[in-house]
Amino acid sequence: MTDPRSLRVGMVGHAFMGAAHSHAWRTAPRFFDLPLRPELTAVAGRNEGGVRAAAAKMGWASYETDWRALIERDDIDLIDICTPGNTHAEIAIAALEAGKHVLCEKPLANSVAEAERMTAAAEAAAARGVYSMCGFSYRRTPALALARRMVAEGRLGQIRHVRAQYLQDWLSDADAPLTWRLDKSKSGSGSLGDIGAHSIDAAQWITGRNITGVSALLETFVKDRPVAGDLVGLGGHGATGADTVRGPVSVDDAAIFSARFAGDGPANGNGAGPIGVFEATRFALGRKNAMRLELNGTTGSLAFDFEDMNALSFYDAADGPDAGFRKIQVTEPEHPYTGNWWPTGHPIGYEHLFTHQAVDLINSIARHHPPAPSFADALQVQKVLAAIEASAAANSHWEHV
Repeated sequence: MTDPRSLRVGMVGHAFMGAAHSHAWRTAPRFFDLPLRPELTAVAGRNEGGVRAAAAKMGWASYETDWRALIERDDIDLIDICTPGNTHAEIAIAALEAGKHVLCEKPLANSVAEAERMTAAAEAAAARGVYSMCGFSYRRTPALALARRMVAEGRLGQIRHVRAQYLQDWLSDADAPLTWRLDKSKSGSGSLGDIGAHSIDAAQWITGRNITGVSALLETFVKDRPVAGDLVGLGGHGATGADTVRGPVSVDDAAIFSARFAGDGPANGNGAGPIGVFEATRFALGRKNAMRLELNGTTGSLAFDFEDMNALSFYDAADGPDAGFRKIQVTEPEHPYTGNWWPTGHPIGYEHLFTHQAVDLINSIARHHPPAPSFADALQVQKVLAAIEASAAANSHWEHV
């Protein structure tokens, strides 16, 4: 007989994000006291050999070759979606309508219309006690969670500037192969949605303010790339030698935009909210995963770089101009999440964010409390992404969100 305190998980997709999520579900109950125990019940993938191997390697009890089979199974309580964006809406809506909780990777969808449908389905399901969450995992970085706490406590005063960058270099080689992430029909956008969405969500979450308008520029530096052998089709050639086949890149390689955040009255002089500058690129040579965020307020500043993810820099104007930034090592038991891991001073890594995400979702489900970020939160990010694309298409015209 199944333990009534279990949460039986079915995961769709088993590549990069699937591995991170699998590790999280396995690890969460070993370090956190949870009201429900996650069980890795089944994983789904289209290729039987691949999904069978993934199930064995990642610890899943069974596998399916069609995601619909997961939704039909009575022994699954939650569907974890780790697939390309063009599949999110169909899977999530079907799962919610079938009474399954849902965790969906970001960005929520490939369009505002899809995200709106998903949000409507999520809100209808929540009324029945069925919950959903979007996987903006950087919210679970202890240093960023501490930044949010400090902003809420008023440590920075009135926020004036938001400065965000997400810098990678994994596509800087023009002969790096074409993948689904470079196909707009599957991914929705390039650096904008893949990594820029994280910066947008983190900035809105930490400041507590939504972006209300943008002016943007998108650029695709490499217009075509070698097609891997398994993507060419029957009779095609792989991406080697003189017979190399190249396919078109249909997404952005880099995105930059300025933004205005919602205001709250006369505190900023004219009632307007903070201003922001954002950059997302996969062409920043030497930068591997530099997800950076800096906030400047009337009484202090905060700065964060994920390549030093256990640290948060804080400048307190009350210390005087000679004090400079102080570096907070976010490894103390009183810091968000860290008390469940290692002794003081011992850092954590990328994979821990997904464990924290699983913990927060499990606790929300057990307490019958809507988790965050909700699909509605993710819809707001989707609207910003759409406004950025519209602005870039209109020569950086100011676009309201």
